[in-house]
Parts: sequence; structure tokens; C-alpha cells
Amino acid sequence: MKNYFITFEGGEGSGKSTQIDFLSDFLKKKGAKVLSTREPGGTPSAEIIRDLVTKGDPNKWTPLTESLLMWASRTEHVEKLIRPSLEDGKWVLCDRFYHSTYAYQGIGHNLGIEKMQAIKNIVLGDFKPDLTFVLDIDPLVGIERTKKRNSDEDRFEKMNIDFHNKLRHAFIEISKEDPHRFVLIDGELDTNSIFEIISNEVMNRFIL
Repeated sequence: MKNYFITFEGGEGSGKSTQIDFLSDFLKKKGAKVLSTREPGGTPSAEIIRDLVTKGDPNKWTPLTESLLMWASRTEHVEKLIRPSLEDGKWVLCDRFYHSTYAYQGIGHNLGIEKMQAIKNIVLGDFKPDLTFVLDIDPLVGIERTKKRNSDEDRFEKMNIDFHNKLRHAFIEISKEDPHRFVLIDGELDTNSIFEIISNEVMNRFIL
């Protein structure tokens, strides 16, 4: 069975981690080797950076510093975990990847997607996911969901609603850039309905 790199994108509380768990179990039952990971983070060094960017005051970093921390974390993640896992024949399922940086720092913080794309070309070259699911959700609904997590990783959730509305619009627009590689899903559907869409897409595209 050929392996693939699949990412999940969307605003806060959109349900990405739940769907990754579902897809991981589904693929393992098909006999696949699967790695589930997340950004920022995924390796010990990248998790250190995750603590820096996901906790504390929303204004603790300038937008450019924040974006560079994200790219630094991603460099560690890709080189030390994602690429080796793909080379080892594993499917890699990732909660966020560089499209989140395009949305959060490029659009949300007004740095511009073009600037983020320039850094991406330096850091990753032409490396990209085989498939990306974007879970779209009303930011007010998503943020309300995050309040149930009881986590101190709430720096982005504390940013104002205008920021989160910009994120939503950014993800929708990003999903239009390559309709073959992106699948936009209503994140307010029930979890089973969302997974039915995801599993059908994976089966149809990759012939499991």
C-alpha cells in the first residue's frame, strides 16, 4: 500500500484532532502504518517552540517573530519526523501545516501570503501535502468549543473575533487555490458525517 501525507486545517475548535483520530484508526484497520502529529510541535525541539507560541499573552510576539518561530518549528518537524516517516512507508496525518501559517500570520496578522510563500520556498521547497482537509466553522462556535479543553494553550483563542473571522476567510480562499488537493468541509456537521466525507475522499483518491 502506497503511503501519503494528509493535513488538516481550520480555525480554532474546528474538530481536526477528532477527525485525525478517526482516520488513523480507519487506515490502521486497512493495514497501513500511520503517524499522527501536529503543528507547531511534533518533535521534542519543535514542542519547545510550541510552548512559546501557544501560551501567554496574545501580543507577546510581533507577527514576523511569531511566523519565524512557526517556520523554525516546522523545519525541525519536517526534517526529523515527517520526511523520515514517509520514507519509512508510513501515512502521515498532521494537525496543521504551512497553510495555517499562511492563514494565521500571512492573513490574520497582515504579513501577506506572498511573504509566507517566500519563506516556504526556502524552508520546504516544493514539499507539500498530498491532500488537505479544511474544516470550516463559525469562529464563535469554534472558540466556544475550545473553552471545554481546560488547556493553557489558549494564546490564539484570546485574539479578537476580527482576527478569527479573517482566518476563516483565509482558509476558504486557500482551499480554492488547488481544488484537486483541498477538500473544504462544513465543520459544524456531526463528527460521523464529517468522517464519512473524509474517508470517502481518501478511498476514492488513493484506492484503498
